[in-house]
Formats: sequence, C-alpha cells, structure tokens
Amino acid sequence: MSMRGKVISEEYKKMVFIQDKDGKEYACYIDDLKNIKKKEDLTDEEKEKCTDISQVLGDSW
Repeated sequence: MSMRGKVISEEYKKMVFIQDKDGKEYACYIDDLKNIKKKEDLTDEEKEKCTDISQVLGDSW
C-alpha cells in the first residue's frame, strides 16, 4: 500500500456513516459527534461538521 493509501485508510477508520431521521446519509468524523446518543438525534450543528453523501455521490446513488 502506498503512503497515500495508508493516510486515506487511517482517516477512513476515524469516520462513521450516519443516516438521519429523514433518510439522508452523512459521513462524519466520530470525534465531531461526541455527544450524539442516537443517530436520529443528529442536530443541524452536527450535520454541518459532516459531509452529506448525496452531495458527493448524487441523489440516485
């Protein structure tokens, strides 16, 4: 594995993928969601720290 692959792999391990109560999926760093109890409770503030997967892959992915 190249150095680039190792860096990407380490970053990926720090992430979680969360589907909110409306069905939208977000990629988030676990450290940014320290207070979340249930995925349905993802706040707008927490969503701002995450990436909306539909913005990356499109709505039909």
